[in-house]
Formats: sequence, C-alpha cells, structure tokens
Amino acid sequence: MSPVFAHGHLRLYLLVLLADHPMHGYEVIQALGDRFGGTYVPSAGTVYPRLAKLEDEGLVTKTADGRKTVYAITDAGRTELAARADEVASIEEGVTDSVKSLADGVRASVGEAMRSLRADLAASAQQSQSEPPVSVPSESARALRDVEMALASFRQQVRADLRRRATRGTLTGETVTRLRDGLEALRRSL
Repeated sequence: MSPVFAHGHLRLYLLVLLADHPMHGYEVIQALGDRFGGTYVPSAGTVYPRLAKLEDEGLVTKTADGRKTVYAITDAGRTELAARADEVASIEEGVTDSVKSLADGVRASVGEAMRSLRADLAASAQQSQSEPPVSVPSESARALRDVEMALASFRQQVRADLRRRATRGTLTGETVTRLRDGLEALRRSL
C-alpha cells in the first residue's frame, strides 16, 4: 500500500475518480497522478488489484473496449460513496496535505540541488583560474563521472524515501543513525 493513503483509502478514492466518468486502468493511474500534481503516481500493481477487488464487490464494472478494459462505478459504488461522504471529504483533505508535503519536499530538493550546483560551478571556476589544467586519464574521468551520477541518484532516492517516512511519521532517530553509520562505513571502505 502506498504511504500516501491510509489503509482502505485508495480503494475508496478509486471510486471517487470513477464517479467522475468511466476510465481504463491507465487513465485511473494518470488521474491519480494529476490529483497529486505528479508528485505521486501509483504503480499498475497497486491500482489494478484494487480495481479487481472493487469489481468483485460489485462496486465497479469492467467492459472491454478494444484492447483496453474500461472501469465504471455502479449504483452500489455510488451508494457506498454517499454513505461514506465524511470519510471521502477527509481523504480529499489528506490528498491536499500530501500534495503540499510532497511538493515542499520536491521544492526543497530542487533548491538544495541548485545551491549545490552554484557552489560547484563557482568552485570549478575558481579552481580553473588558479590552477593549471590537470590531465585525468579518460577511464578515470569516466569512472569519476559515473560515480558522481550514481551518488546524485542515490541521494535523491534516499531523500525521497526519508521524506515519505517523515510524512507517515515513521522516520526515527534509529533510521538516521543507521544511515549515517552505513555511509561512514562505506566511505572508510573506499
């Protein structure tokens, strides 16, 4: 289950989306991504099993439309939405809060990346003015570039994971200590 939705809420939110109009599975995934401003897009492995369960429960139907399967809410699905209107409103508020939190994380990441890039560019410019050019063997230069790209990607992934845990309230000091110790051990092994 995605950390964005509490238990059972994605199921209910799929009914909300289908109440607007019938959609095929990929459109449902896109609609969720749109509602989250692109900061959260569930996988097919998250959405399709829930749609199948909703169909088993008689809350949605599916029909073949060429190679696509179109899902539509049933009267029973609309009845469930009406009966759980307060919960739906709470989920909508949660979606809004999640979008704000995820967007804040992205904004902070981009801001930090820009500051880091400016500092790197300034340092590089200063170094190029004060030192004669250093010849680095091309294989070493490629390896260094590959390592720097891997580190940047790793950093972004870890930050996103940690922000998700913080949003869920599951980020602990123990996690921070394990991460710090693991990174230090890796650095020493180089």
